[in-house]
Amino acid sequence: MHKLDTIKNIYFIGIGGIGMSALARYFVAKGCAVSGYDKTKTVLTEALTELGIHIHYDDDTSLIDTKADVVVYTPAIPASQSELTYYRDNGYEVVKRSDILGWITEGTVNICVAGTHGKTTVSTMVAHLLRDSGYGCTAFLGGIAANYNTNFWSSDNKVVVVEADEYDRSFLKLNPSVAVITSMDADHLDIYKTAEAFEDAFVSFSEKIKPGGILLAKKGLAREASFDTSTLVTYSLNGNGASIYAKDIRVIDGAYHFTVVGPNWQIAEMVLNMGGLHNIENALVAVAVAMHLGIEPQKIKAALANFAGVKRRFEYLIKTASQVLIDDYAHHPAELAALISGVRSLYPDQKLTLVFQPHLFSRTQDLCDGFAESLSAADQVVLLPIYPARELPIPGVTSEMIIGKMTHKNVVLLQKEELGAWVKMQKPKLLVMAGAGDIDVLIRTIKNDL
Repeated sequence: MHKLDTIKNIYFIGIGGIGMSALARYFVAKGCAVSGYDKTKTVLTEALTELGIHIHYDDDTSLIDTKADVVVYTPAIPASQSELTYYRDNGYEVVKRSDILGWITEGTVNICVAGTHGKTTVSTMVAHLLRDSGYGCTAFLGGIAANYNTNFWSSDNKVVVVEADEYDRSFLKLNPSVAVITSMDADHLDIYKTAEAFEDAFVSFSEKIKPGGILLAKKGLAREASFDTSTLVTYSLNGNGASIYAKDIRVIDGAYHFTVVGPNWQIAEMVLNMGGLHNIENALVAVAVAMHLGIEPQKIKAALANFAGVKRRFEYLIKTASQVLIDDYAHHPAELAALISGVRSLYPDQKLTLVFQPHLFSRTQDLCDGFAESLSAADQVVLLPIYPARELPIPGVTSEMIIGKMTHKNVVLLQKEELGAWVKMQKPKLLVMAGAGDIDVLIRTIKNDL
């Protein structure tokens, strides 16, 4: 009997996280009794509650499931959390989210998408192409697919699409049949300490590919020479010597039209209704995976054309002739640069106002110069205080650090509660809001104000 088949009751500590919630949905689909804890009530936890999952929001051992066969926790949970401590001290099987994903993917064909940025969009695109074309897959996603309003679905086909998370080296517990590496820009230096160690983990991930599998990697990655050339297939938006690239890119009625060129194939007149040139590059990967699996080009083409995107990934909340509001999860300098470049490609003549909420004190400290450089490419910037997530404050590390290094000073620092009044007064015509913290809660109000 497989390990998964022995689980009847499962408890999640940090159940409201995007990756944890996908696993919770998986076990509901298997008929298990699912319950859990999270710090705050969110749209995600409310959706889980509607599935019949019991969730509480107080760190209280009297509220836990004492019958749990397995307890799953996210690394974002402090080691001192009382429920986690109780389960460990009383002999329960306590595992990380990555351990569960490892169990699930033991006997399946796995498409594992890794990268500092791009992995959520690419994995969602791949899963959509497989689902929409009728090929079928089980998907564990790091974002909400707009086409289906969920981050998980299942299929009888033994193919799994999973976002491979580099945080805490989680992705090294997966065994990819197709591995994707979109980027290797240093991040999570609180875990890895050095950029070299961070890159080493991605090389190790690439070495876990099953026999007969392939590695799809962006051309020009820092450690490209370390990848096994027998499995490596490279991609790039504009070629640059890559095996897969785009050509004949045009913007028609707000959508990208282009041709995808592969090693021995090409598909013309592809349509992507999602902003950002970087998302054409993401689409190259998804199309390449679908072609590798043998899906018919016409089905791939049709599926990409009706891809509605990922919530909080270049998501239009308002798109009219007089007002544009875009929401994005960007929280790394390279992501911000790609976001701003993508907006510029669609709205080259408009003043771009960007609201950014830095995420984590450690990331702000480590990448301050990069944030300043990327943000300086916007015409007007509003910075919010740093969102701490799992961290305690670091003395001297604030949003003002970024402002001090920006090349232009058309920037203002506001508290969250001040943003609404500022937007009403300024009335920016092209407004982009970015960050991985709780800025998405503010966006609802800003949308109504505009």
